[in-house]
Amino acid sequence: MRLTDEKLELAVGRTLQTGVLLAAAVVLIGGVLFLIHSPAGPRAEYSQFHGVARHLRTPHGIWHGILHGDAESIIQFGLLLLIATPVVRVMLAGVGFLMERDQLYFWVSSIVLAVLLYSLWHIR
Repeated sequence: MRLTDEKLELAVGRTLQTGVLLAAAVVLIGGVLFLIHSPAGPRAEYSQFHGVARHLRTPHGIWHGILHGDAESIIQFGLLLLIATPVVRVMLAGVGFLMERDQLYFWVSSIVLAVLLYSLWHIR
């Protein structure tokens, strides 16, 4: 079966839809669990910024939290899925261009992928 531009566009579109819907579902589940398990306490204080807990800053920590049923880890995992969606889209486009033997767009996709991955690994 020959890969056509239309099939490639359809696959890329479905990938984006699936990724966003999956990420939204995971965040929703985590949000519901967070609301169920959070005691009603004092009003939130927004005058100072407080970053996320240390275990929510790495994929390993997030996964460990998910295994222990931590709602914040589930929400953070949903956000990671949302971030991964365009990365997978670029990878899929690159593979599609390679299958079409379109060297120029394959290399452009590879450079975009390299920039995306570099930026994700060097977030401080």
